[in-house]
Order: sequence, then C-alpha cells, then structure tokens
Amino acid sequence: MSTTADPITTEVVRNFVLSCAEDMNASLWRSAHSAVIYEGKDSAVALMDEHGNMLGQSTGVPLFIGAIDVCVHHVKDYYGDDIAEGDIFIMNDSYMQGTHLHDVTAIGPIFHQGELVGFGAARAHWGDIGAIDPGSTMGSTNIYQEGLRLGPTRIIRQGKQVREWYDHLRLNTRLPDATIGDLGSQVAAIRTGERRLAQLLDRIGSQTYRAACQNIFEQARRMDREAIAAIADGTWSREGYLDNDGVGDEPIKVALSLTVSGENLVVDLTGSSGPVPGSVNCGAKQTESLLRLAYKTMINPDRAITGGSFETMSVTIPDSCMFNAQEPAACEWYFTGLGLLADLFISCMSEAMPQRSTAAHYGDSMVAGFFSVDPKRGQWFALEPTAGGWGGRADSDGTSALINLVNGGFRNIPAEVYETKFPVRLEEFSIRADSGGAGRYRGGCGVVRRYKMLEGCFSALWFERSKTPAWGLNGGGDGAGPYIEITLPDGSTEHPLKMRARAFEAGTVFQTMTGGGGGNGNARSRPFDEVLSDVRQGYVSRQAAWDVYGVRINDDLQVDIAACEPRV
Repeated sequence: MSTTADPITTEVVRNFVLSCAEDMNASLWRSAHSAVIYEGKDSAVALMDEHGNMLGQSTGVPLFIGAIDVCVHHVKDYYGDDIAEGDIFIMNDSYMQGTHLHDVTAIGPIFHQGELVGFGAARAHWGDIGAIDPGSTMGSTNIYQEGLRLGPTRIIRQGKQVREWYDHLRLNTRLPDATIGDLGSQVAAIRTGERRLAQLLDRIGSQTYRAACQNIFEQARRMDREAIAAIADGTWSREGYLDNDGVGDEPIKVALSLTVSGENLVVDLTGSSGPVPGSVNCGAKQTESLLRLAYKTMINPDRAITGGSFETMSVTIPDSCMFNAQEPAACEWYFTGLGLLADLFISCMSEAMPQRSTAAHYGDSMVAGFFSVDPKRGQWFALEPTAGGWGGRADSDGTSALINLVNGGFRNIPAEVYETKFPVRLEEFSIRADSGGAGRYRGGCGVVRRYKMLEGCFSALWFERSKTPAWGLNGGGDGAGPYIEITLPDGSTEHPLKMRARAFEAGTVFQTMTGGGGGNGNARSRPFDEVLSDVRQGYVSRQAAWDVYGVRINDDLQVDIAACEPRV
C-alpha cells in the first residue's frame, strides 16, 4: 500500500529541507579556514534524495546548484553498492562536474535506521590546488597545468579518514593546512544535514517523507509547464563576444538561440566558438547549470529549485564547442563565457516576455588577486570577485555594486578583513559614476576598487566584457566596460584587463573599475527628478545628465526646468 502526504505535510517538508540546507551552509562558513569561503561565500550546499534529485539548497553560488546533483550520480555510478553510512567522497574533475579544479565537491550518503534516504553535498573553492601558479592561473592551456584532478574519490570510509588520500591532498597544494581545514568544513556541513534530516524522519517516517518529496517535484513540473505554455511560440537568437581566451587576442564568439513550442523550451548553442586554447572552456554539465540559472531568473524565480524543475527545457551543445569541454581543454576560467551566455539567454527571454525585460549586466567575476610565496612571512592568497552594475528592468533601474549573476551570494572581501590578513591597503571602494547605461530605467553602476601593495608580492587579474559590454534594451544605452590602471612606484602606468601572475614592488597601486548594466527604454523619457536623484547620489555626473538625459542641473544641484529637453 502506497503512502501519501497531505498538503500541509508537504509544505512542512519543503520548508524543512530548505532550512536544513541553510544550517549546512552555516556550518560550512563557520568552520572554513579560507577567507574565500568564510568571507567570500564561494560555496554552495545541497540536500538530495537517494536518487540524487534536489530537495534543499542554500544561499551561496547559484551556478553550483544545478551541477551538484551530477556529482551524486557520478559517485553512485562509480561505487555502486559499495556506499556505506559515514562515507564521504570528493571530486573536482572539470569534465564531470563542469567547473574548474578549485571547486571541490564533497558528497556523503545519508542513512536513517539503516536505509539510504538521501545525500548531502557541499562544494567550496579551495585556495590552491597545485596549479602552475599559486592560487588561480590565468595562463593555462590544458587541464594538466591547472592542478590536482579528482574523479569520485572516497576520503572517509564509514566515519574514518582514508589516511593515504589525506596525505595525498597535503602533498599537492601550497596551502596544506587550509586545504584540509576547508575539507573538514565541508564534511561538517554534510554531517549537519544528516543530523537535521534525521529529526524530520524520526517524526514522520521515511515513506511519508518520500511521498512529500514526490509532491514537491510534481508541483515544480506543473508550474514550469504552465509558465512556458503561457509564452507565445517563437524563436529568438543572440550573439556576443568575449574579449579573448586569456592567451590570445582573438575575440571568442558566444551564440544562443531559444525556441518556445507549447510547454517546451529548447536552447541551442550552435554557432558558439569551438574549443579554445585558453582556459574559458566549460564542461557541458556546468553549461547546463548556467542555463538553468538563467531560466530561473525569468521563470518562477520565487520558487526553490527541486528535482522536478527544468524538465520543460532541453539544451543542445555541439560536440566541438567551448561549452562542451573535453580533455585536455583548459577550464580554469570556465565561468567567463557563462556570464555572457546568461545575458544572451535573458535578452532572448525578454523578447518573448517583454513585461519582464531585463538589459544585460556587467557579466563577469572581474577577479583581482594578490599573493606571496615568501617563506619568511608565510604563504598567503587574497583573491576576490568585484561587483558591478546590473541591467535596467521593465519597471525599475538596475542595481549598482552587485555581484554578477553566476556568483549570487559570492562576495568581495571586506576592507577590514583584507587589511588585517594581507599586506594590501584598500584605498578606495566607490561607485563608478556614468558607468550604467542610460535609459528610462537606468543600468546599475560599476565600482572602483583601489589597492596599494604595502609589501612586494605577486598579482594577477582577470577582467572581461570590454568588447561586448552590457547592452541596453528597448532603446536603452550600453553600460561602460571594465578598466584597469596599474601605477608603478616610478609613476608609469599599465592597463591590462587580463594578466598572469607577476611580481610587483611595494607601493604599486592597482585601480580596478567594473562595468555598468545596460539601460532599458529611452533615456529622454526618464523623469527630471530621477535624473536629479542620480546626480545627487553619484550615479550620474552633471555633464552626463545634460549630454545623455537632456536634463540641466545647476551648481546648487537643482533642475533648471526651462533649460531641459522635453520628455518623450
């Protein structure tokens, strides 16, 4: 006799598993050793059923969520019935899970009264994985230069550490203590999920729990089908270009077409560049995860992702494509193309759903890194993303100084932490005026971050989207692209957007500027008072208010109505 779950029980389970995932993430953050995890939040956790279907997810890096379930399937396929209570597995293979090798996923089975009832997973960015450069390398041309590569690997067997694997991890990183510490935090997150889920199962039993999970999945399927069916049938296409792949100067084409037919949505990446020599190639599973993320921003965004989500969407990726990386393609900066791909997808959906139109955002992680391998001081790594501007929406301005779409809850390191832990002073963190695209709804602004080296050390940069900055929609203007200025102690300057690790002397200043989001609608229809507010808040200069918006603002920061261009 089958067990059912009533609607109230289903809602209790839905909210419980989400709460459980948040507790897992809190455990991860509070016990991590590396600032990129406990401050930057470069991580994500998930709770899944025994088949690897998503049940509960946490805040964190949303790009990870759609590709964590595949890690469970790899573990199940590799180990079969040889999975026991207390086991923990890790993996980071770029072609299996899709990300770069720094993103290590830990997976643990969850048993209740001897029965397998689910899996917990925690993915986190390890600071150093043994690549040719400390931390992240900006110049790799194959996977073997990018560090230690692991398929499904059991590192804890029935609650006991597999000593040889822990020794192996220590021997293949420049930061052995932090690496083992961060791994411990991932294990702690999974153990937290085990304990919390047991509390629910003790109350309602595994059969009622499973029935509630099936209800949750079916609700997600039904809501997605209804949302896609409400969109008029059609095909929309977009393309753009990355600046380069990090080792050459040629732009890299990213193309996407989207077709809605009834309850089905088909995404086709035919036309995108083939595999490239540099490290912007991406595994197919992570590409699919990005498209799920972009889909979710437009379709039922207020509902959590579950094992029933995305069944209305199918994805076609050519075999020979930068988004279907095959060995030995380099994948260190796999997410660079994904930011552009997300904007292309959202722009296509904005044509299909004009009431939810959203212009492009600044689009990349915009990474600045500083580090030293000086044995006297000790090795240290400071690596962070930089916020930027998001696109104007159909009914509101884009957000300024927000992390890019693929990273979600990932954050830059606070100045207080930066200056306490590293010999680098953060001299400026401000809004970059006039970087947001003009429009009835203005694009959000990028930011300025200026770092001064207090000691000689190495630095590396990865900034993107100067060739295809955030574009506007419905007559809105484009956002500004990124800009870098390095001022050396002798006063000379350099302006690289991408730079492999180089040594710099104390006193060198790095000023980084991220791009803004595209505008939405005609700038000459933006009300006078909103332009005035932009000027007063530092988003728009007085000159741009006149040149772009046709609004004359006096020295006393008041609108000169008589001198303004009429609104349209």
